[in-house]
Amino acid sequence: MPLPDSLLPLFHALPEAYLLLSPDLRIEAASDAYLATSLTERSHLVGQLLFDVFPAKTDAPEADSMRNLRASLDLVAATGQPHQMERQRYDVPDPDRPGHFIERYWLPRNIPILDAEGQLLYLLHVAQDVTEQAHHEEQLRISQVREQTARDTAEIQRQRLHDVLHQAPVAIAHLEGPDYLVTLANATICEIWTRTQQQVLGLPLLQALPELQGQGFEELLDGVRRTGTPYVGTEIPAQLLRHGRIETIYFNFVYQPQRSEQNEITGVLVVATDVTAQVRARQQVEQQERQTAHLNEELASINEELTAANEEVLANNNELFRAQLELQHLNQVLEARVAERTAALQRAQQKAEHQRQRLERLFQQAPAAICMLNGPDLVYELVNPAYQQLFPGRSLLGRPLLEALPELAGQRVWQTLRTVYRTGVSHEEMAIRIPVARHEGAPLEDFYFNYIQQARFDEHGAIDGVVVFAFDVTAQVQAQHASAAIARRLQVLTDSLPVLIGYLDQERRYQFANEAYRAWFQQDPAKLLGQPVRAIVGEQAYAVTQSYMDRALAGEQVSFEAQMPYRQDFTKHIHTSYVPDVREGQVVGFYSLVTDVTEQVIAREQVQALNEELAAINEELTASNEDLSEANQQLTRTNQDLDNFVYAASHDLKQPVNNLAGLFAEVRRGVAFHDPVEEQILVPLIDDALHQLSATIDDLAALGQTQQVSSPAETVALARVVEDVLQTLKPQIKASQARITTDFEGLPSLRYSRTNLRTILLNLLGNSLKYADPTRPVQIHVSSWLEAHQPIVMVQDNGLGFDADKHGPELFQLFRRFHTHTPGTGVGLYLVHRIVQAQGGHVEVESQVGQGATFRVGLGPA
Repeated sequence: MPLPDSLLPLFHALPEAYLLLSPDLRIEAASDAYLATSLTERSHLVGQLLFDVFPAKTDAPEADSMRNLRASLDLVAATGQPHQMERQRYDVPDPDRPGHFIERYWLPRNIPILDAEGQLLYLLHVAQDVTEQAHHEEQLRISQVREQTARDTAEIQRQRLHDVLHQAPVAIAHLEGPDYLVTLANATICEIWTRTQQQVLGLPLLQALPELQGQGFEELLDGVRRTGTPYVGTEIPAQLLRHGRIETIYFNFVYQPQRSEQNEITGVLVVATDVTAQVRARQQVEQQERQTAHLNEELASINEELTAANEEVLANNNELFRAQLELQHLNQVLEARVAERTAALQRAQQKAEHQRQRLERLFQQAPAAICMLNGPDLVYELVNPAYQQLFPGRSLLGRPLLEALPELAGQRVWQTLRTVYRTGVSHEEMAIRIPVARHEGAPLEDFYFNYIQQARFDEHGAIDGVVVFAFDVTAQVQAQHASAAIARRLQVLTDSLPVLIGYLDQERRYQFANEAYRAWFQQDPAKLLGQPVRAIVGEQAYAVTQSYMDRALAGEQVSFEAQMPYRQDFTKHIHTSYVPDVREGQVVGFYSLVTDVTEQVIAREQVQALNEELAAINEELTASNEDLSEANQQLTRTNQDLDNFVYAASHDLKQPVNNLAGLFAEVRRGVAFHDPVEEQILVPLIDDALHQLSATIDDLAALGQTQQVSSPAETVALARVVEDVLQTLKPQIKASQARITTDFEGLPSLRYSRTNLRTILLNLLGNSLKYADPTRPVQIHVSSWLEAHQPIVMVQDNGLGFDADKHGPELFQLFRRFHTHTPGTGVGLYLVHRIVQAQGGHVEVESQVGQGATFRVGLGPA
């Protein structure tokens, strides 16, 4: 899996030499420090297999180094555990002298990067150039390899989510805490409030919108925070100050409680839709209906007056003429009033039609997908273009919902529609998955929607349908899923490294901190988020880095080393890199990479102090050193001559002894002794003497060969070496019926010369068999472990034993033996001691007569 492009610049900026490898050992990325140290170019590395770029040269130190590196990478991939390698030599081409190489020593470390399921994502190869330390190894050993890491894109993903919320076509705000601080307000809600984001963000809601006080919204919010139950409001009026005057705005909204990881309610998410136009249109229609009813009532009253007048005309013929005149006048007034009322009704109907047309245009042009479902079968009565566009190949209008979209049967969206139709209670869903087919007969696809289902009522107040407002958020949800997966992988990568990786915004507040912060500052990295850096590191440490932060926020990439007094008892020497985060030409924050170099600084100080001390001693002992150097050289030559003599003598004597043994065998076959007693005495004596002489020469040859040949160290599996030794000793084991047990769980393998390790074990196990107690079954136990960074191998037996306190000083002397009843040369323990001592190790012995012996062999520094 390639490293995301957004992470590459940060990985390149790491101050140490890093390679990021895929599981098949292909180079995915290389830091600038690695390119500078190895004198290579990134274009020659990235995408290539590691061992194609860095081959093992035949008969060169690089051959073992590359084999060891491959073994280490295989071990890390198999176990999932980091592996620190020994110092390796791999020379690099000299760019100034073609065909020549520059001697380089490296201290590699290989680290597995695992995902949440424990699967291998990457192998991180860290190569520290320890050439200088190798040349001055007698002064100081470098104990740690500095590492660097990559950066995290979690902030970028959070910003994407922030952008999506701000571009949403519905009004969205987030209110945090008991004072309902406005921490999020998208463009739609700011437009409704007629405030800018700068005017409301960070303020309590009633401070940002003081006109809302006393309108009941705070009580609704308190109820949501107290009970944890969402509140859905339909056509709720709000008095808002807009353009200098108070206006009544109507909303459909949902108050959704927000919870922390501990399931505590921390705030309320507000999702609202401005329905002022719909409410006012309905109110105007209702007002017109009331006016028409009032006019009808007036007409009824006039009719009653006409009836009374007619009765009065019939009752009083004498007043007929006057009544007729009054009736004529009354008819004229009535006609005028009817004409006036008719004109008013026509104007009201025209206005209502205008409002209806306007609503229809809004419905058709709305960015949301809207449909009206009629009756208990939820028949599509009206579908706007945005809704039809969701199903371009489906016929909807005039068809029941389950006939048009049969795949919705049994889905939650169908169940909630039935509930809304039955109860009249609006229902809202956010990012719900709905599998549907866009075309008739096409396969189902997963779509995600935000929607509101709202009951529709007839003139009698009865439910006659459902109105659905929906937004297709499939792309946003898929992007969130992809971002979450990337964030998890990058979180694993950053948390795997001991480097402090953080992100600080323009106010120098932590927006990201990886797991390494926990050990330094003794708290959960999540609790650092939102806090200013000076509150975390302390005033003294902040004063050291303040100027560097100023430069980073000005757009400069900064690297520096400093001593940081974080706390009274906690001071660190650090190497820090600040990488500015520039977006659209503006610095919005910077990445911080902090590496602990305390031990390196202390080591440098120790080296400096040691150099000064050595310089002073050298000045005092210059003359003495010349004589001592000459004496040491003479002693070295003498020891070398002695080793050469032992080796040459044993080699030259080997063949004559073999010839002598062969000659004696021929004599035995061709010569008959006259005296049988003489044969029984002389032949065994000569056999024993020849065998003893041959064994002594073999031991001397082994001793001389050890001094002549320096076997290189390699990774050795103890079980295999012991198995090889036991195969060699098989006749002795079978003869003594020995029971040999092993325990290598504490140290299954180690770095050592295979030949020397075999010699050590062969002599110790051979002695345990040779000096076994014949009165009890032979038991030998071989084990290993790591003690104070030093491999320990122990051989324990229940043999004859000896007085170790008495014979300790002479135990490892050449030709020294404590038991004479078995053949031997007294060279074995001397050879073991000399091999171990040459590697900086030691041999400890515990033994008492009749209690067996225990040999603990410290093989030298790991």
